[in-house]
Amino acid sequence: MDINQEIKDKIAYLIAVISEFASAHSLTNAQAYRYLDRFNGLDFINRFYNVEHTLPFEDVVEDLTAYCHRKGGALV
Repeated sequence: MDINQEIKDKIAYLIAVISEFASAHSLTNAQAYRYLDRFNGLDFINRFYNVEHTLPFEDVVEDLTAYCHRKGGALV
């Protein structure tokens, strides 16, 4: 797989994760993006993409929720 395809796959995954996170917490996609950005959830997904993308979205949302909560987020 070339580097451009890897980047496209990662971007598509990030979009899907943001959408799933939004649904799980009754947020709009924009609200979920801002929350994940503010509490370093996007960085978490970027750093641990190789593991996280192999998990069900429910587990990823749980991981993100816990991580952002440890970083000061109010969602639990």
